Amino acid sequence: MSNFKLISQKLPKLIVILGPTASGKTELAIKLAKKLAPYRARSGAGFNGVEIVSADSRQVYKEMDIGTAKPLEKERKKISHHLIDVVNPNEDFNVAIYKKMAVEAIKDIQKRKKIPFLVGGTGLYIQSVVDNIDFPKVPPQKKLRGELEKKTEKELFKIYKKLDPKGAKLIDRKNKRRLIRAIEVCRVTKESFWKKRRKGNPLFDVLQIGLLPTLRPSHPTLPPKNGNFSPEYIEKIKKRVDKMFKQGLEKEVKNLVKKYGWNLPVMQTIGYQEWKKYFEGKVSKKVVKEKIKLHTIQFAKRQMTWFKRNKRIHWVKNYKGAEKLVREFIQN
Repeated sequence: MSNFKLISQKLPKLIVILGPTASGKTELAIKLAKKLAPYRARSGAGFNGVEIVSADSRQVYKEMDIGTAKPLEKERKKISHHLIDVVNPNEDFNVAIYKKMAVEAIKDIQKRKKIPFLVGGTGLYIQSVVDNIDFPKVPPQKKLRGELEKKTEKELFKIYKKLDPKGAKLIDRKNKRRLIRAIEVCRVTKESFWKKRRKGNPLFDVLQIGLLPTLRPSHPTLPPKNGNFSPEYIEKIKKRVDKMFKQGLEKEVKNLVKKYGWNLPVMQTIGYQEWKKYFEGKVSKKVVKEKIKLHTIQFAKRQMTWFKRNKRIHWVKNYKGAEKLVREFIQN
């Protein structure tokens, strides 16, 4: 048995539930959390329930509820959630801050003899906790950020590629916030952003469960290749966007713009950035809706590209498969 296996057996347990947007991971996590209470009583397992730690880079922000698809308030009352609504939209937030807060929340849950579920679709946030990554401590460079904010994702990626060719192969080239941060770190440290990230010793004994979106029949048990999503999953994304519009997404965006303006990094994300031209009278609401749907589908493909690199993920198609993995993990 390897030293890592010996160490991992002594570490406190952490269950990760991940997947692309609208795959149903939040619902799965809540259902599992509710089911584990009676299972705990029958099996005599040494834990007192489950609490959820969000791994979503946008749900950390207050006032951004509909566009980020936060879990309903009533669900959050039944199962405690952490790292939702922790900062204002105009406050600086990055993966290093997230990792620190997430690890603190997870350890607190474990201290209270509960099992933490780390749930979300932000791959880098999840990896930061699972692999105990130490990120470069570079404070925000306001002047540089102001200059970079004016550039497009394509222009930013070109700049970053020159500074860090290896990192450019791994970064999400459509994530403006992450590109700006990577350029910022490279410029300040004069080193590769990717090389500056270092893995530490594991903090937790981790089970990673990936919830597959509905796939085409030709790929019933594997992550979709080249974003080969089924029509059912695409339709699910579209219906989710329709629901956001009915819930009042336009009003949410309008209030945010009125309070903070368009220049915040969080306003350059899917569900929010598409409204700018509408408020300027350049496009219709129908165009806004279709763009959000398209951008969400493209984002789901990028998420799956990231997740497919991780060979430690146990992919499941439904609740039954996830429950089996969780029970075995807890028993061990």
